[in-house]
Amino acid sequence: MTDPSPTAVAVAPPAAGEGVWVILPTYDEAENVEPMAAAVLAVLPAATLLVVDDGSPDGTGQLADALAATDPRIRVRHRPAKQGLGRAYLDGFGVALAGGAATIVQMDADFSHDPRDLPRLLAPLMHEADLVLGTRYIRGGGTVGWPLRRRLISRAGTLFARTLLVLPYRDLTGGFKAWRRELLESIRMRQAAASGYGFQVETTWWAHRRGAKIVQIPIIFRERVAGSSKMTGSIVGEAVLMVLRLRWEALREGLRPRSAVK
Repeated sequence: MTDPSPTAVAVAPPAAGEGVWVILPTYDEAENVEPMAAAVLAVLPAATLLVVDDGSPDGTGQLADALAATDPRIRVRHRPAKQGLGRAYLDGFGVALAGGAATIVQMDADFSHDPRDLPRLLAPLMHEADLVLGTRYIRGGGTVGWPLRRRLISRAGTLFARTLLVLPYRDLTGGFKAWRRELLESIRMRQAAASGYGFQVETTWWAHRRGAKIVQIPIIFRERVAGSSKMTGSIVGEAVLMVLRLRWEALREGLRPRSAVK
């Protein structure tokens, strides 16, 4: 049986960011955390920025604490060790929901996601959207600075997940998303199994099954200019196994997902 649709809710916060929480998971992002925080809050001056740091050995967490000490819009969640992107987001989602967030944005801390795109990402939530996906692989989107191998892996990952899970979305592995609070509260976040980038596929899949209104907007994804990539072969393998598991569960339960897509 398909899960019921989310309850109808009020419009999302205005573009200045009132009621918006932006979650930045960090691990060894000392070169990026301060300029990224400034860029996000310049675009959304009324937003709350939550840095979720996994015990970065380069001192990212301490730098975030220093920023928070001088700016009440910045908060820091310290985790004892690196536990994966998915775990960091789950923790951050919980803090934001408990803090009264109306809208939650997830994005990378390394400027791969442009903070200037935040108003466009939030705009559909002011109407009927429950989830907005920043999408590289639709008209107007793209990647800059990636080698051919990385582009092929990313495209293949989305194609694999779209095909097996019968999903219409063009970029399932991207991590630039805006969620309406009520949707996050209604899906099975606590059961998320993927700790790496497969988390992005998994959460979009659950929103789709929930019958959420999901909107795609084009973004340009740029390779980081500082720090190092966290992508590894084990993360790719985890994502493949996670998609196979979701496919098996859907077949076993006889689910026919419902969702509107734009």
